[in-house]
Amino acid sequence: MAARVIEVAPFDLIVFGATGDLAHRKLLPALYHRDLDGQIPLDARILACSRRDMSDSDYREFAREAISEHVSDIEDEALARFLDRLSYLAVDAAGERGWTELASALTGREDVVRAFYLAVSPDFFGPICERIGAHGLTTELARVVIEKPIGKDGESARKVNAAIGAVFREDQIFRIDHYLGKETVQNLMALRFANALFEPLWNAAHIDHVQITVAEALGVEGRAGYYDTAGAMRDMVQNHILQLLCLVAMEPPESMDADSVRDEKLKVLKALRPMDADLASRTTVRGQYRAGASAGGAVPGYLEELSNPASETETFVAVKAEIANWRWANVPFYLRTGKRLATRVSEIVVQFRPIPHSIFGEEAGAIPPNRLVIRLQPDEGVRMQVMIKDPGPGGMRLRQVPLDMSFAKAFAVRNPDAYERLIMDVIRGNQTLFMRRDEVEAAWAWVDPILQAWSTLKEPPKGYTSGTWGPSAAIALIERDGRTWFEDLI
Repeated sequence: MAARVIEVAPFDLIVFGATGDLAHRKLLPALYHRDLDGQIPLDARILACSRRDMSDSDYREFAREAISEHVSDIEDEALARFLDRLSYLAVDAAGERGWTELASALTGREDVVRAFYLAVSPDFFGPICERIGAHGLTTELARVVIEKPIGKDGESARKVNAAIGAVFREDQIFRIDHYLGKETVQNLMALRFANALFEPLWNAAHIDHVQITVAEALGVEGRAGYYDTAGAMRDMVQNHILQLLCLVAMEPPESMDADSVRDEKLKVLKALRPMDADLASRTTVRGQYRAGASAGGAVPGYLEELSNPASETETFVAVKAEIANWRWANVPFYLRTGKRLATRVSEIVVQFRPIPHSIFGEEAGAIPPNRLVIRLQPDEGVRMQVMIKDPGPGGMRLRQVPLDMSFAKAFAVRNPDAYERLIMDVIRGNQTLFMRRDEVEAAWAWVDPILQAWSTLKEPPKGYTSGTWGPSAAIALIERDGRTWFEDLI
């Protein structure tokens, strides 16, 4: 089955932080793939901006190396065409150097989409936007893209949003969360709202609980400086995991219009049961990895990687969250994320309630409840655990088997990276998969009391051995309720 590719309108994409890790690993490979598939028009341009002094040819070599490292299906002609789109400008995000040259490069292109991608530290979001405004670079077709984290708490998030909002309208601001660009995340919407099968069962009467796991096998690697000021709660829970929770729990939107979808997500965030210090002490777990084994070799602990023996930054979080509305009353959402865990996996498990009565005798065996497993990474796909009769004579013996749909097997196409889809949505002006300002601030309104409770309780994060599934307290968190993490599915 061939994927349908729709060309976007001509555009100028101005990437700040164009020599950084995000541009190297994600943005340049994503843009190359879109160009390879014929989605980028011939007169589109990519202007790379950074403080570093480089020539156009130097930057094109940087881009060539990035694409060679991160892309397997390189075509020489397509790569040459893509590199020709690139030009480089040395621009100081916090000063005036290079801004006149950038303005000159954009002159005469006011009638095409102009997207500013801020692949930089959040500290530079405000200064860059201020200079964009001061140099008159905004147009009716301008957009700005900002990466997480948006602030370190609710107050700083409001300041960041205010600084950006002073230059760009809300409909021009694209707060990117790459998890929302994943194929399986969008298929969660299709599963719920394009099939008559699931939505009648999608409520507290039929669902026992939901688990959302985002596990990483790697440590902090080259992000130690940033990570120690953020931790797992700010880095993953406040954005990625809460966005996944919203898509699972939201009411059907009126349409796929951006604000219709985001209105329903906002209702979920506002309905999350607030956390005080007592509740946080009982329903949250903080962890920090210690030395252990990963990928077949010994690895150091977080404190050794950081070279800061006093750090109490969490590298693991587990939370029991509840949504106070009619659909989800008394249905727990178990959330967990961490680094140096047993394997890399992101998935959502929807556990249905047991059947109310079994008509089968004891010889049929146990009848576990149905489970819907939505795998985001790796091996994106959807799996439904159902009961069937074990083939063969000799009576009715039941067995649980998966109805399995792997995207790689079902569709004979390359699965695009999330950034490919999201960058093209920016050019189209489609904000459905991007966070609105009130969503960001509502998420912080739930997270801030947890962070404050941890600060008040003054309990250090619980240690766990690298290569395991986190601290034992995370197991106790769910098993106190008579449930367990579904690691056997991973």
